[in-house]
Amino acid sequence: MEYAEIITAAVGALLLAAATDLLTGRRGLLATSLVSATGAVCGWFLAVRVFALAITDSWTWVPWAMGGAVFCLLAFFLFRSKR
Repeated sequence: MEYAEIITAAVGALLLAAATDLLTGRRGLLATSLVSATGAVCGWFLAVRVFALAITDSWTWVPWAMGGAVFCLLAFFLFRSKR
């Protein structure tokens, strides 16, 4: 399969968003999915473009994308407004 890495990263980011939404139960799946997807893209950017540790055709960047998603989800729930 040609784009298995990209599909795996997208499904992983969605699963992280769903798990976070189930654990917190506050914001909704759309908000956590958006934050998780943004973090995954940022993780990919760091691994591929900034640090040049991987190329998009390898599996090396996928853990970076998942780490970026986790980091952004943590920041989202840490710094959200409390009304």
